[in-house]
This record gives sequence, structure tokens and C-alpha cells, in this order.
Amino acid sequence: MSGPVGAHTPWATGLLVAGFAAALTGVGVAACGAAMAAVHPLLALVVNVVVAVGVAPTLWQWRTVPVWRWAVLGAVVGVVAGWIALLAGAG
Repeated sequence: MSGPVGAHTPWATGLLVAGFAAALTGVGVAACGAAMAAVHPLLALVVNVVVAVGVAPTLWQWRTVPVWRWAVLGAVVGVVAGWIALLAGAG
């Protein structure tokens, strides 16, 4: 989707929003995953996959909304970073 003619993309503000969303999501995924892995590693894996598959359709729709696209970008980056942190901590 494109905006009105002459409209510009607010890169600085958008990347700031994406950064905050990534940080919050990444910390949340890593913290919850680590707590669940302390109970049972398979529990952490299953819950993370179920949540990711459940939220994916909503994020896919929001990716084209001018304001929400930045939060979606941050959330996706945060989930990937959280998973990497969990895998690094498991080793």
C-alpha cells in the first residue's frame, strides 16, 4: 500500500518503535522460554511454536498498516532474537 502523493516514510520514528518492540518481544520470549525450559525443554519448544503460529496471521495482516508495520517488524526480529538467545543458553 502506498500513502498519499508526497507522503514520506518516518524512518527514524519507525525504527525506534521497531527497536522497542524487538527488545520487549525478545526479552519476553527468552524469559518465558527459559522459565518453561526449566520445567521441561519440550514444553518451551511446543509453547513457543504454538504461540508463533497463532500470532502469525495477525502480524501478516498488520504488516501493511502504516503505523503497525514498525511494531510488526520489531516483533518478528524480537522473536527470532529470543529464540537465538534460548538456543545459545541451552548449549
